[in-house]
Amino acid sequence: MPGLTEWDSFYVIVGSAAGALIGLQFVVMTLIAARPPRRAEEGAAAFSTPTIVHFSTVFFLSAILRAPWHAIAPVAALVGLMGVGGAWYTGIVVRRMRSQLAYEPEFEDWLFHAVLPFAGYAALLIAAFVAITHLREALFGVGAAALLLLFCGIHNAWDAVSYFVLVHMRSDRD
Repeated sequence: MPGLTEWDSFYVIVGSAAGALIGLQFVVMTLIAARPPRRAEEGAAAFSTPTIVHFSTVFFLSAILRAPWHAIAPVAALVGLMGVGGAWYTGIVVRRMRSQLAYEPEFEDWLFHAVLPFAGYAALLIAAFVAITHLREALFGVGAAALLLLFCGIHNAWDAVSYFVLVHMRSDRD
């Protein structure tokens, strides 16, 4: 499809970044596993797992948008399902953030774990609906959502590692 081929390089770059960051997140989690913080399971479900979900969403988006589709309808359906699934999962993350006792979430946590990811998944859903009639605009919406989810994942991964290193490791020394 001509509209999708113009995005090839973008999704090669974004998909490669997401794949590499998934691997890096696994390495970090392996290193942290040697000395897990108190209530690590609750915190991981609320703060670490969503990072992998966002990276995986971007990785999967990149894969499906690089496939040689002959029509936009199946692509739009997959993107729409990802938007619905991601929005639903963001609701689960919010519930986990509220119920976990390992850490008291701050504004920045709510922004990067709930508000911005929900906006990214909502953008995917909207792009899926407009793709049939406004393909160019829909592809920009999908691209923006992919970047938003990738940047949320990067922020959240950095935030988790810096919290562990700066707070948890310091409290062990004291």
